[in-house]
Amino acid sequence: MKKIIYLLAAFLLIVQGGCTKLDQEFYSQVTPETFFQSKKDVLAALNRPFTHARWYMGSDRWKLQEVTADAFAITTKGRHWYNGGENERYHYHRWTADENWIWETWRGTLMGISLALDAKNDLSKLDYSRFALTPADRDAHVSQLNTLVAYFYLRGLDFFGGLPVFESLDQGALPRSTDQQVFDHIERLLKDAMTKLPAKTAGQREEGVLKKAAAAAMLAQLYFNAEAYIRKPMFNECQQLCRDIVDGKYGAYSLDATWNGPHGFRNDISPEIIWSIPSEFNKLQYDWFFADFYHYNTRQFLDTDMGANNGLHLTPSRAPDGTLYTTRLGVPFEKFAATDLRKKVFRYQGSGNYEGMFIFGPMLTRAGAPITGGEEYNGQPLVFRDQVARFSEVGPGKKYASIADLPSKMSEGEENTGVRLVKVPIPPLSENTLRWGADMPVIRLAEIYYMLAECQWRNGDAASAVTLINAVRKRNFTGGADPNPATVANLDAYRMLDEWLVEFLGEGRRRTDLIRFKKFTTETWWDHVASAGDHLNRFPVPNRAISGNNSLKQNPGY
Repeated sequence: MKKIIYLLAAFLLIVQGGCTKLDQEFYSQVTPETFFQSKKDVLAALNRPFTHARWYMGSDRWKLQEVTADAFAITTKGRHWYNGGENERYHYHRWTADENWIWETWRGTLMGISLALDAKNDLSKLDYSRFALTPADRDAHVSQLNTLVAYFYLRGLDFFGGLPVFESLDQGALPRSTDQQVFDHIERLLKDAMTKLPAKTAGQREEGVLKKAAAAAMLAQLYFNAEAYIRKPMFNECQQLCRDIVDGKYGAYSLDATWNGPHGFRNDISPEIIWSIPSEFNKLQYDWFFADFYHYNTRQFLDTDMGANNGLHLTPSRAPDGTLYTTRLGVPFEKFAATDLRKKVFRYQGSGNYEGMFIFGPMLTRAGAPITGGEEYNGQPLVFRDQVARFSEVGPGKKYASIADLPSKMSEGEENTGVRLVKVPIPPLSENTLRWGADMPVIRLAEIYYMLAECQWRNGDAASAVTLINAVRKRNFTGGADPNPATVANLDAYRMLDEWLVEFLGEGRRRTDLIRFKKFTTETWWDHVASAGDHLNRFPVPNRAISGNNSLKQNPGY
């Protein structure tokens, strides 16, 4: 343990570019035998890297995936949210190697790897019989940690390409391995874990434990995007893994009967969840998004006591004059059919039940009273628009004579700009014990269905693909009456991307999907024009990281 603490500190020094002084006398007395005194200590060590994963899956990582793509934006709203041009740089694909989101993602990726390796090193050496645990328990714990290491490397490969590949924490300041070497490392870890992790049994609750299907799903994700990672399509390999998961080879899973089953307060019993991060009020909370997503006065709409800062929203589907945008990408709100059960204003109905997935139109209290604004619409009823423009500046003696004169771009937001997503349900104060009671879905069976469908479509079997897509879609409509099902005739690349968009809106994956279809830098949406630089499919290695480890080489184009 003494050695590991020193090594972890040194590793974090490399990762963060900071300095650390350890209390040598204290740590010289700490060993695995003295530190681990109970089963609770063992589980605490196992779970620590997973708490980091909970943080890692939100905030900056989410933003890099979503606000660089076509479904979300953080517009400047009067005196708020310009942030030195940060949000515009991401929307227009003009980021640099000095961006904080990119630095936090690089740092967070390597820190997750280091925490998992540290826990693995400690637990693999323990005599589990001292804690009424078995060697099989130890193997399962180590395999979970190997799978978590693979997860962090998979995300890092997606964001940056090659990373330093660490097998332990005593390897010093390593250079970046190649994309292929990182890919091979992930593949090896996951293939090994698939043989050792337990499989889910029917009816088993999801409690954050990584099982066989989670490792198999990550391997499928690796193959699914292999062309972007190592310039080698591996859709056939992905297809076989997804088929095996759907057929139950790696555990018992099935699609949830309702659209919000995988997202609601009881999603730990959803048969669709393959891996989730547990969330509970005042403990490990899945709550990072609340402040950024919602208006300052949304607390009145939700009848809660939480504050927000009114940043994120869907990119607009309509121009200021109400005309529907005709770009093939973007237009997220209008990609949902009018009869889609998700395309309703979020309403909490009591006892953990709710409807709708958005905030749009007039914002009212639960009693039906208008909620007023505090900025451009100070004292006036708030009406959320699926548009971006300075409507408050239209009229006699104002900046714009008519709505027809209004520009729509990143700099032109207002406090009521944009549709807001409510994918995680939020209860009122009267049922506050449910707050943050919905676990964070990381992998769910619907993703496996869509991966399998896309692979089949790419291999010329559109008939099988639409069957899988429609199996997921039907739960979004009363009685399964889908007004626009996928068909062999309408399933093309854009329709496939639309299906990914509406089913996984806000789940932190959109950039990766656009890159797989070679559309991230080649297409236009709302205020974004094609950036036309393939190097933008990878983010730069942060300058702060290179300053701390001069063996790191920058990505091409930066």
